[in-house]
Amino acid sequence: MPATIKDVAQRAGVSVATVSRVLNRLDVVSDSTRRRVNEAAANLGYIPHGGARSLSMRRTQCVGAVLPDLYGEFFSELIRGIDRAARLRNLHLLLTCSHDDAEELGEALRAMQGRADGVLVMSPHMDAAVLEGNLPRSMPVVLMNTAREGTPYSSYVVDNHGGAARMVRHLHALGHRRIAMIAGPEGNHDADERLRGYTETLASLGGTKPQIIRGDFTEESGNRAGRELAALARRPDAVFAANDAMAMGCFFALSEAGIRVPDDVALAGFDDIPIARYLMPPLTTVRMNIAELGELAFERLALAIERGDRDKPSRKTLRTELVVRRSCGSQAGNQRGKKQ
Repeated sequence: MPATIKDVAQRAGVSVATVSRVLNRLDVVSDSTRRRVNEAAANLGYIPHGGARSLSMRRTQCVGAVLPDLYGEFFSELIRGIDRAARLRNLHLLLTCSHDDAEELGEALRAMQGRADGVLVMSPHMDAAVLEGNLPRSMPVVLMNTAREGTPYSSYVVDNHGGAARMVRHLHALGHRRIAMIAGPEGNHDADERLRGYTETLASLGGTKPQIIRGDFTEESGNRAGRELAALARRPDAVFAANDAMAMGCFFALSEAGIRVPDDVALAGFDDIPIARYLMPPLTTVRMNIAELGELAFERLALAIERGDRDKPSRKTLRTELVVRRSCGSQAGNQRGKKQ
């Protein structure tokens, strides 16, 4: 039979409570007692039972994260930021994916009950009913880039509208008038805000009517959009993709059609994923610190867990930065604009 905490206590000549304090690294026992307990545990091959520890401490020492997808550099950077913050606090991360599906989102949230002390959520399908119907009200929740209307939760969002508006103004200042957009999926918070920034700014500049092709934030959809644009008798002067992945897909479609970037068509994206600077020519984009989004949201959640209360919900908007590289036709390659 596996050794129990009682066996360790008996071998070390201390109480079960003292063993628990040592194993939980509480600074309320002497160094000699700590050494004796650790030696006893090692000799017996004792491994603490996570479930039992959770019951005694009323904490799992785990934090959940429910994301709409796990594919691509955006989510890789986001997870990196969350994981970095979790390691600093000696907490574990439980990661799951809703596959951008409302029903699966509910299942993923319910799966976190009893397994996590709090949950980070990113989803275009989020509303108050979904959260309240699938999580206990006592569980701390922080939303990331998710509309929070009607929900009593704190959130961290990126200035998608401002970043898109600034990109359109930049392209217009370079002399581009027919500016097309490869938009993200309908109903997605990020996509909707970036599209709104594009259409409103284009209208304010008195340019041509918006030219919008829908994508789904993947390279494949950007490639399809690029082929569609390449086949037009009158192509746009510039293409603004709602994320870098679609911009890169579009870039390869234009290249295959013999259309040069930026000589024939300017190209820009959004996110500034690491590979964007290594495209040739390097991609002009709107930078959002993806890892920082994950870190800040995690810190806010960890604070709520430690306090054990429900603070007044807050909404934090993270600024974006225009990063000018050669794909837009500007001579100021690698110049950075001011943050939003």
